[in-house]
Amino acid sequence: MQEVILATVAGFVVGILFSFLKLPIPAPPVLPGVMGIVGVYLGGLVYLWIAEKFFTG
Repeated sequence: MQEVILATVAGFVVGILFSFLKLPIPAPPVLPGVMGIVGVYLGGLVYLWIAEKFFTG
C-alpha cells in the first residue's frame, strides 16, 4: 500500500511541476493510458498463470 501512496504523491508532484512550467503533462490521454496499464497488468497475470499451469511440475 505504501508503494501506491508514494506513486500517487510522485505523480501529483510531477503534474503540478509540469503545469507550473507550462509543459505538456508526460502522460497519454486518460482512458487509453489507463487501459494500457490494465492490459500490461492483466498480461502479466496471464503469463504467470500459464507458466504455473503448464511449465511447473
